[in-house]
Amino acid sequence: QVQLVESGGGLVQPGGSLRLSCAASVSSFSSYTMGWYRQAPGKQRELVAAITSEGTTNYADSTKGRFTISRDNNKNTLALQMNSLKPEDTGVYYCNARWCVNYWGQGTQVTVSS
Repeated sequence: QVQLVESGGGLVQPGGSLRLSCAASVSSFSSYTMGWYRQAPGKQRELVAAITSEGTTNYADSTKGRFTISRDNNKNTLALQMNSLKPEDTGVYYCNARWCVNYWGQGTQVTVSS
């Protein structure tokens, strides 16, 4: 049974920063491609950033240069450092683990507002 638990969401002003974390209860964590997705009200869930088992990263155009995804295979954790946050970054952020099968966390709310 794979369990993904996100933390670190909250309310932040535009231009501020947040760091999200995802703790994964899974064997062979290093084999998974890990990612962060977000879903804004009334919109589809979209990819924010992903990192492969080899450490290759991929970012949505809207987050390039502002967000950084990283993983610690020794601690089975995934992180997302978000800087220069904008109101359009508001949404529920989900941790994803993918290796033949997709697993999702329960999500953490990020609200960017003054």
